[in-house]
Amino acid sequence: MNLNRRQFSVLAGAALAAQSLPNLRAQAEDRRIGYCIVGLGRISMDHFMPAVKLSTQSKITGIVSGHPDKARKMAAQYGVPENSIYSYETCDQIRDNKAIDAVYIALPNNMHAEYTIRAAKAGKHVLCEKPMSTSVADAKAMIEACKQANVKLLIAYRCQYEPTNLRAIELIRSGKLGTVQAIESANGFNIRAGEWRLNKKMAGGGPLLDVGVYSLNACRYLTGEEPVEVKAYSSTIDHDGRFNEVEENTSWAMKFPSGILASCNTTYGANMNGCYRVHGSKGVIDVESAFGYQGQYLKASFDDKTSLDEPNPAKDPSHFIRMGDYFSNCILKNETPKTAGEEGLRDMEWMSKIYESCGLSL
Repeated sequence: MNLNRRQFSVLAGAALAAQSLPNLRAQAEDRRIGYCIVGLGRISMDHFMPAVKLSTQSKITGIVSGHPDKARKMAAQYGVPENSIYSYETCDQIRDNKAIDAVYIALPNNMHAEYTIRAAKAGKHVLCEKPMSTSVADAKAMIEACKQANVKLLIAYRCQYEPTNLRAIELIRSGKLGTVQAIESANGFNIRAGEWRLNKKMAGGGPLLDVGVYSLNACRYLTGEEPVEVKAYSSTIDHDGRFNEVEENTSWAMKFPSGILASCNTTYGANMNGCYRVHGSKGVIDVESAFGYQGQYLKASFDDKTSLDEPNPAKDPSHFIRMGDYFSNCILKNETPKTAGEEGLRDMEWMSKIYESCGLSL
């Protein structure tokens, strides 16, 4: 076949374009959000990172750690290049890493504010574990830093993305339960000596900030209201050296604008199966393991003689997959997350009031 110069140029260009199409297509299909993991602890290594590995919307592209050997091991496991491993001293350099879109902060509570603000200044979106911070002032500073940098901030309230908790909300909002009158919730565990959570400076407080925040947040998302009044008590029963800096137990009651009353308990001295019960004029909803990584179980009975028995078979790390993918989609679509910084701030404000009622402070 004889081709003139113009025809040859067209065909050659088409051939080159065809060769490049697979790469272009691969890039488009692989528009997953790249996360830099800040802190290699249990929640990041055992839950969030395995979730990202199973995700279709997210990938791990960086690591910040104070333990070089651990960081290299995890980097090899997740395909993170060595030049994307940072120390806490060098983590501001993530600003120059185009593969990193967001950070996942899984550090002790008192470090959340500093590293959220540093990530925001580096131009990276932030997914921060709860509690958001150890003070109301720090929570406000985190929100402001992310606004100034025009990056998104999501607080890791994974239960607000979990199907069983969403089902409970749906039943309440639909009117199936009638008029909600009261909520009871409890969450706690028997803590081991030596945990960083027993250090007031690092944790900010006792079980309220660590696991009680689940019950507090649940009462808020179940009612769809903000409390108007709170009364609380704290105590330490086991004088075995664990609770020299933080309290062992906290109990509080809240009143909501509609008149709904909520009572909550949290502890570091006994195993509580993170649960809640919602009493309505037409029935009752019970959710067991409401706040765990798996094992959610919803039961309900209604005055019309109907009932529900709904175990959730999903296994860990399904919660983290849903939450991570949700945030990734918010970034890709430029949408404000449901549990943005303001959600975390409201819990910090109420936990401050709970402690104040106990005669304590954050």
